[in-house]
Amino acid sequence: MTPEDQEQPLVDHLTELRKCLIRSIILIAIGFAISWMYTDQIFDLLRQPISPFLKTDSGGLIFTAPMDKFMAHIKVALFSGFIISSPFWMHQLWLFISPALYKEERKYGVAFILFGTFLFLTGVSFVYFVVYPLAFEFLMTFGGDKDTPMIKIDEYLSFITTTTLVFGLTFEMPLILAVLGRLGIVSSDMLKASRRYTIVIIALVSAIVTPPDLISQILLIIPLYLLFEFSIYLVKAIEKKQNLEQSE
Repeated sequence: MTPEDQEQPLVDHLTELRKCLIRSIILIAIGFAISWMYTDQIFDLLRQPISPFLKTDSGGLIFTAPMDKFMAHIKVALFSGFIISSPFWMHQLWLFISPALYKEERKYGVAFILFGTFLFLTGVSFVYFVVYPLAFEFLMTFGGDKDTPMIKIDEYLSFITTTTLVFGLTFEMPLILAVLGRLGIVSSDMLKASRRYTIVIIALVSAIVTPPDLISQILLIIPLYLLFEFSIYLVKAIEKKQNLEQSE
């Protein structure tokens, strides 16, 4: 086999990755266009967790440059477009990894897309409905009420969109580890042996991506660790199924 023949599969793989990324960007752009028509309503939803603590006359955020609010609406539409298009870019992810699976395994595409979308939206919902209310209650009332919070619109949106997407993506852990387990890259024994290191990594990730308070960090550490334990069970089930298939 020539070096060119050895490199060709990698070239094909990178070409397919590029196609999936382009299609995903197009799908997110479509979600952006749809979201743009409803940015006021979406913005109200994003503002809701911190609204009870804002002391401006209008009860809203502040901006200090003419372009700030316009750029904020663009960011809101892009953020929403990424979320509402999640089933479609999950499908593109499946198209990218499915060639590495056996033919009979490719029938699980629908389950992969539905499970992946469910995990992502669960992470998004968890941070919005559980973490943010508790985090802002602590952060915005800490140190008494003598000081007045004046939250800038761009800083708030950068914080809430980034944190929300990180929560959504970190909740994909079971799906990622299940795929790696099926490909033989990780095993349940390997995951069990790495528990202590995983707890440290989860704690570090939680400290980086959550608001700077202990409550928020714990609220991410607990579900991520439970998802890790579920991942071990999932990989173990996949291994049992593989052993049964090989014994037949």
